[in-house]
Amino acid sequence: MAEPTASRRSLMLVLHDVAPETWPDYQPFVQAIDDLGGVPMTWLVVPDFHHRNPLACSPSFCRLLEQRLARGDELALHGYYHADDSPPPRGPGEYFMRRIYTHEGEFHGLDQASALERLQAGLALFGQQGWPVAGFVAPAWLMSEGTRQALRQLPLRYTSTPRHLYRLPDFTAFDAPGLVWSARSAWRRKLSKVISDWQCRRWREAQTLRLGLHPVDMRHASARNYWLETLQQLLAQGREPLTKSAWLERQAVP
Repeated sequence: MAEPTASRRSLMLVLHDVAPETWPDYQPFVQAIDDLGGVPMTWLVVPDFHHRNPLACSPSFCRLLEQRLARGDELALHGYYHADDSPPPRGPGEYFMRRIYTHEGEFHGLDQASALERLQAGLALFGQQGWPVAGFVAPAWLMSEGTRQALRQLPLRYTSTPRHLYRLPDFTAFDAPGLVWSARSAWRRKLSKVISDWQCRRWREAQTLRLGLHPVDMRHASARNYWLETLQQLLAQGREPLTKSAWLERQAVP
């Protein structure tokens, strides 16, 4: 485990599942963040969300993402379809991960060749748009060993899991704990707040902290307000907002 470089404490605001159909969910929240001023965001972009949102067919949304880059935000690759369309799971463990924990673990069951093909397709799309890309985040943070091997072959600088950022290609791990909600139902939202409040206290002195937002969070006032208030509290504590790439650039090479 690599040690983060000693510096001002930071935070990273990360928008998951970015696609044309999820933009209406995010738009009011993004405007609220823009109104705060000086808070860069990392947008996890899905090239064809659930096989129905090809970015190539959404030029206005692509222009929006270009505008975000011009503001200092970062775009990262977030799967390709964000949907698990691999063969049916085998065994109870795989069934739990792919049917109960999530139906969107696109890269959980892929072999190296399949993972490499999708990653290269995603990077090609970014290249066609002229978007710089340094990072890949697997949907639901689930990566097969084949995916990890594929990532070692590509010109990407990082990937991440809920607790760590990994510098590629050697997967050097850096502590970067993250908060995330499950907002699909009222009881999940209540439990998420309890857990996130506890994690904020636990990680109060952490060098960095990630806020991992999802479109469903934006559909519920309790979740949306929680993220905005938590961000403001962390900024008031003196944390510096950074994109993932900017944060990683500050970390010492072992």
